[in-house]
Amino acid sequence: MKAVIKPSKAAGVAAAPPSKSMAHRMLICAGLSEGESTVKGIAPSQDVLATLDCLEALGAEYKYENETVVIRGVDLQNVKNGTVLNCRECGSTLRFFVPIALLTGKEIIFTGSETLMKRPLGVYEDMCAEHGFVFEREKRKAAGSAGKNGKTEETADCICVQGRLQSGEYRIPGNISSQFISGLLFALPKTGGSSAIAIIPPVESRPYIDMTVQALKEFGVEAVWRDENTLVIKSGQRYMPQETAVEGDYSNAAFLEAFNLAGGDVKVIGLKDDSLQGDKIYKALFDQIKSGTPNIDISDCPDLGPVLMAAAALKNGAFFTGTKRLKIKESDRGEAMKQELEKFGIRAEVEEDSITVHKGTLRSPVEELNGHNDHRIVMALSVLASVTGGVIDGAQAVNKSFPDFFDKIKKLGINVELK
Repeated sequence: MKAVIKPSKAAGVAAAPPSKSMAHRMLICAGLSEGESTVKGIAPSQDVLATLDCLEALGAEYKYENETVVIRGVDLQNVKNGTVLNCRECGSTLRFFVPIALLTGKEIIFTGSETLMKRPLGVYEDMCAEHGFVFEREKRKAAGSAGKNGKTEETADCICVQGRLQSGEYRIPGNISSQFISGLLFALPKTGGSSAIAIIPPVESRPYIDMTVQALKEFGVEAVWRDENTLVIKSGQRYMPQETAVEGDYSNAAFLEAFNLAGGDVKVIGLKDDSLQGDKIYKALFDQIKSGTPNIDISDCPDLGPVLMAAAALKNGAFFTGTKRLKIKESDRGEAMKQELEKFGIRAEVEEDSITVHKGTLRSPVEELNGHNDHRIVMALSVLASVTGGVIDGAQAVNKSFPDFFDKIKKLGINVELK
C-alpha cells in the first residue's frame, strides 16, 4: 500500500490510541489468571493480536468486541506438546512468552516473520543453556493453527524451547532489552517459589520494567525492588482476574503531536499525566529540539528514535546518543531514517551508538519514500511529507501498532490518499 501525502497542516483534537505496551502486559496477566478478566481499550494492532493468538494457543479463551477483551486464563499444565505460538512480527510477544512457555515443561514452537526470527535472543539462549533447557533455532513445518487472527505458514524459521522453569535467582543483562526481564517477571510468580532477578547494569528502558511491575500488581502479584538492580518475587502469589482498562499510548501520541512541529495545531487527549510510560518524555524532547540543537540520550526511549529524527529534520537538527538498539527493531531504524532523510535533503550520520541529524531545509523528495516495513518509520515520514508532499511505499506497516493512523491524520486535515 502507498500513502500519497500532499502538503497540508494538521489541526484539531485527537484521542491517543490505547497503549500497545500496556495492552500486552494486561492481556498476559489476565491470561495467567485463574478466572475471567475484562480488559478494555484493546486496539486491534497486529502486535496485540499476536499476543492474543499466543494466549489462545496455550489454551486461554477470549472474546473481542468493541475494543474490549473478555478472557479466561490458561491452565499451563494442560498445554499440548508441540504447541505453536505465532508471534507475527512482534518482538515483545516473542520475548514475553519464552519464559511462559518454559513453565509448561512441553516443547513449544515459536514462529513469526523472517525478520522477527532473526531478532537477538541471546539472553534466553544463555539462560536455557545454564539451566539445561532446550533452545533451538530451526526450520520446520508449523503444525496447527495460530488462532482466530491468522494462520502460520507451511514452513517457517522456528525457535523451539522446552524445559521447566523453576524459582530461584536469575542474572540478566540490563543493556540489551527490558523485554527479557519482563518475560521472567510474568513467568516466575507461576513457579510457586521465591525468586529474584538480578539485573546486570547498566539498566536501559527501566520505565518498561516498571510498567510490567505495575501490571503485575494490578493482577495481584507483587514484584518489589530490593535495590536499584534487583527485583524480588515472593512465593505463594497468584494472578487474580480483574476488570481494567488500558491507558493511552505516549509512543504513538508522539507522532500525532509531531505535526505541531510542522506547523500544525493538534491536541492529543486520553493520556495519563502520571503514566509510567518512558515515552511520555517526548513532549520535553520536542521542546529541546525546537529551542536549539540538543544532545539527547534515547537509551530509555528507543521507540521515539524515528519521530525524534523527523523532529530534528523539521527544526534545528540534533545529536542522539544511546541509539545502538535502533539496529534491532523492525528495521535498522537509524540507517532507514538516514536513507529517507536524504530524500528530503537532510544529512544524517549514523555511528555505533549515536546519530547526528544536521540542520537543513526540507525539499520535496523526487523519488518514493520507503517505509522499510516499519510502522514507526512510516509514521515519521508521514509527518515530514505533510510539509513537502511525498509518496510512502509500504504504508501498511502502521497496522503493526496504529491501524487507524491514516484515518486519524486525515480527520485532522492531512491530505492523504491510500493506494
